[in-house]
Amino acid sequence: MPLDRYDPSPAEMQTMSAARDVLIGTCMRRKGLEWKLVPRASEEDAAPRNRRRYGVVEPRIAEVYGYHLPADRPTVARRSAAMEEREKGLGAAERKAAFGSGQKLGGCAKKAQEVLLKDVPDADFGLLDDTIGATYEQSMKDRAVVRGFRAWSACMARQGYRYADPMEAITDKRWLKSDHVSREEIRQARVDVRCKKQTKLVSVWNAAENRIQREAIKVKPEAFKRLEQAQRERMAAAYRVLGTS
Repeated sequence: MPLDRYDPSPAEMQTMSAARDVLIGTCMRRKGLEWKLVPRASEEDAAPRNRRRYGVVEPRIAEVYGYHLPADRPTVARRSAAMEEREKGLGAAERKAAFGSGQKLGGCAKKAQEVLLKDVPDADFGLLDDTIGATYEQSMKDRAVVRGFRAWSACMARQGYRYADPMEAITDKRWLKSDHVSREEIRQARVDVRCKKQTKLVSVWNAAENRIQREAIKVKPEAFKRLEQAQRERMAAAYRVLGTS
């Protein structure tokens, strides 16, 4: 997606999280307190960007998880578990030193953030979030996409499933309210993926959203240029920390 260049991917978020962890650890040790670094997650294990943007689209994921989120890959799961264990083991003094005592971020976490953002230019991140949301909503009203929805919906109806669009299917309360992946959920998700393929809905929707995003970027080119620079500097700062840790 055109707006992806301004927004960190799941893999990049993992990298920034690891850099933040290192900086907090350094700060805590200077205070004479313990901060156990958790193992880094592999960037290759991060979830694909935009995985569920158009609902479930991967046949294998549909067959195993239905509409539920796939399980984290090994190194991501290991890091999450280690972070949870560390959080539970923090004493009052360590917690205050790490995060501060108020509702706002403080302590070593705040200092780590300041280091990571030191050379990052001011940019309108609110504009980015708003544009991502607005262009997505606009794409769902595009004529070609609406026709694609109708074709997909008709395909689903032939198998007994009635939804106006893929977002209705993936947010069905039958799936959201249960941690269990049922056979019926898997069956429907498989039909959903097949109908998307048969109607070429994903390629049509993606093309429309790409066009709409490019047009939105052209409206405020300087603002998006600053956002791109900010993203580059954020990642550069994270890699500098990890390269010297």
